[in-house]
Amino acid sequence: MRLIDIGVNLMSRQFEGDRADVLARAREAGVERMVVTGTDLRSSEAAAEVTGREGAEVELWSTAGVHPHHASDFDDATAARLRALHREDRVVAVGECGLDYNRNFSPREAQLSAFEAQLGLAAEAGLPVFLHQRDAHDEFLAVLRNAWPSLSRGAVVHCFTEGPEAAADYLELGCHLGITGWVCDERRGGDLRRAVAEIPADRLLLETDAPYLLPRSLDPKPASRRNEPMHLPEVLATVATLRGTSPEEVAKTAWDATHAVFGLP
Repeated sequence: MRLIDIGVNLMSRQFEGDRADVLARAREAGVERMVVTGTDLRSSEAAAEVTGREGAEVELWSTAGVHPHHASDFDDATAARLRALHREDRVVAVGECGLDYNRNFSPREAQLSAFEAQLGLAAEAGLPVFLHQRDAHDEFLAVLRNAWPSLSRGAVVHCFTEGPEAAADYLELGCHLGITGWVCDERRGGDLRRAVAEIPADRLLLETDAPYLLPRSLDPKPASRRNEPMHLPEVLATVATLRGTSPEEVAKTAWDATHAVFGLP
């Protein structure tokens, strides 16, 4: 069974001391490939660099973009550097970008400006866009819908945590949805658990968002709260149960859908 994790914050400082071991543990768990998430200019550049190293335990690609938390830092120089990164072979998406009205680490006006600019970069580069949305569904959807005709490669709604109605909105537009360990939390993940059964197989992708969102259903519980890509099989197992199918089937369809949307070989 071959697994690909579409959202790993591998360049996070939480992995600075044991990044190679994290990759080795992931490979032992069956995770053969990853897309490393860029959340600001520093992490996007670092992610692009790490994908080019030879002899890694896991094949790596990356995204390049500015998360809404960092939208205040987005300027013309940032856009120019991202544009250059988007031309690199192993950079396969623009983002992580979008809107986050839950914490508002950047003003909403700055978030909207950076989001719209990066949608333009995705259209220019002919790459899919890797999206983040929290507590901003209606405005986020309106901006995305307006840009959609120019997005030739579509979009991945990363770390989707909402219910069937929101899923239907994104699916109608043509998006893919990334499912994380949030689905393993029966307390907070009820809406998502209902939605998972209704997502078409060719639009459902798997991710850990490591080091965040450790699956609550892991047994035994890890000593550390840090999530790792080696826990992707737990997400897979939960998704398969909710969909009434086998982990092998979900792994195969997610693998194929991931390669299609990101254009991986």
